[in-house]
Amino acid sequence: MTQDELKAMVGQAALDYVVPGEIVGVGTGSTVNKFIDELGLVKDRIAGAVSSSEASTARLKALGIPVYDANEVGELAVYIDGADEIDPKGYLVKGGGAALTREKIVAAQARQFVCIADDSKRVDVLGQFPLPVEVIPMAAQRIARQFAAMNAQATLRVKDGQPLVTDNGQHILDVRGLAITDPLGFESEVNQWPGVVTVGVFAHQKASVCLLGTANGVRTLRF
Repeated sequence: MTQDELKAMVGQAALDYVVPGEIVGVGTGSTVNKFIDELGLVKDRIAGAVSSSEASTARLKALGIPVYDANEVGELAVYIDGADEIDPKGYLVKGGGAALTREKIVAAQARQFVCIADDSKRVDVLGQFPLPVEVIPMAAQRIARQFAAMNAQATLRVKDGQPLVTDNGQHILDVRGLAITDPLGFESEVNQWPGVVTVGVFAHQKASVCLLGTANGVRTLRF
């Protein structure tokens, strides 16, 4: 099966976790886009969505699904999102789509975080995928030096020749050369650095379930 077919398979499987009549938390990315398309087919079963990005919001609205601001609703039953990496404990690296801060906010608002991913995203230790860190622009170089002191290399994410600007008006550093053996401690430490908006390690808001697309079908992992 192609990676695109695996994404479609887990996007469809995630519908089983959508609670009828409730507002669903929706993440960002190519795998989530498959889920959004499936959600559009059953939109009458849900009350709407809370979205983690402008891109997902536009896709949801185009399918006729109402999108609410996170402040307009209380606790969500479920948040469904993809991942760039997932380790054996359900800890994640996210932010390849530059929506990590809003993703973490919506994940924290939900009782259950269901991660949808293909088998290529599984790793033993987080850090092979460049770690996204959303930063306030004036702090970018100092934060890069802090990562250099950890023997890691942080580079500013660029789009069309200019620094990428997130939905929150901030910049992204992509950090290479890390082996994140203590995701909880690492997330807590880096989030305290002045100028860091969010680090793309999801340990405090880890997945409770992962629907993993494999050549043999969808494998369900619980953490």
